[in-house]
Formats: sequence, C-alpha cells, structure tokens
Amino acid sequence: QVDVAAMVQLFGYVDVTDSGFIVAVLSIAFNPLFWNVVARWEHKTRALSQVFGSPHAACYCLGAVILLLNCVRSHCFTEAMKSQPKLEGWDWHWIYYSGLAISAVGTLFVISSFLALGFTGTFLGDYFGILMEEKVTSFPFSVLDNPMYWGSTAIYLGWSLMHASPAGLLLTAVVAISYTIAVLYEGPFTEEIYRRKQKGVKNK
Repeated sequence: QVDVAAMVQLFGYVDVTDSGFIVAVLSIAFNPLFWNVVARWEHKTRALSQVFGSPHAACYCLGAVILLLNCVRSHCFTEAMKSQPKLEGWDWHWIYYSGLAISAVGTLFVISSFLALGFTGTFLGDYFGILMEEKVTSFPFSVLDNPMYWGSTAIYLGWSLMHASPAGLLLTAVVAISYTIAVLYEGPFTEEIYRRKQKGVKNK
C-alpha cells in the first residue's frame, strides 16, 4: 500500500507553481506530442520527404530536432530540481549510489536500444517509409518493451535520487506518464504500418 502521509510529506517540498517547474513539465509533455504529430503528418503527406529530397534526409532532420528538444528538456528538468529544496535526510551515500546505478542501467537501455534500432529505427523511420526487415528482439528488447523510453525514465529517476530532489521525482512521474501515453498512440499505429507492409508482400 502507498503511504499517503509519506507522499504528502514528500511533495510538500515541491512548489508546482514555480515557473521553472512549470516550464519543465511543459517541455516533458511537449516532446512526445511534437514527434508524434510531425511523424504522423509526414506519414500522411510525405511533406518532409519532399522538402528534404528523400525520406532518409527528412528522418535525420527530425531526429536532430528531437535530440535538441531532449537536451532542452533535460536542462529544464535539472534547473527545476536546482531551484527547489532537497529532501531532508536523503543525503546518504546509499541513496546517491542507488540513483547512480539506476541511471547507469537506464543509460545502458538507451544506448543498446539505439544500437539495435539504428538512427532511422530510433527516430520514427517507419513513419517515413523506412521500414525494418523484421522486428528487433535482441537485447534490450528481449528484456522489456520500449526500452528507450523506460531507460530514459530511469535516467531521470536516478538523477533525482542523486540530487535528493522531490521535484525531480515528481517530474520523473510526468516523464513516465508522457511516455505511457506516447506508447498507447505509437504502438498500434506502428503495428498497422507493418501489417500493411506484410499484406503488400503477400499480395505480390
């Protein structure tokens, strides 16, 4: 069971009206919304592919923008943590090293996901018509679904623990919620893209 009193005490440290905290929440929510809207628009119109001359060039451009937005999100996240108080009694070594370990595992998932998928596989290449030959099932996809998203969430969780930051923990929850919503939209849409591909192959 959740200790409600402990949760109230924890988030009593967080000023959700602080401008830096609000900016961090907005940046977290904006990122998956942005890449899903743009990628679906591209899938429907092929407008970016036409502008950049090829699907690969357009995908690389979108990927670069997503990376930039992720850097902005991380900066806003960190600044929001720094502007709010730390949790009293959390400045223990074991909490710091636990956070470090969680961040390391998250980084492993993110990097290994990128290596398994490649740039276009990571940055929505299937929406540009750049389809993979088969579903990736090697590590880390053999361990959990959407390891890029949950690895990123783990990095933020570890970062928050290392800084003993209640604001960071709350923002990490926002990250997890944003990714959960993104998965609900991306999963069925991506499956439909590959279903159509398989149907096209069978009809040949």
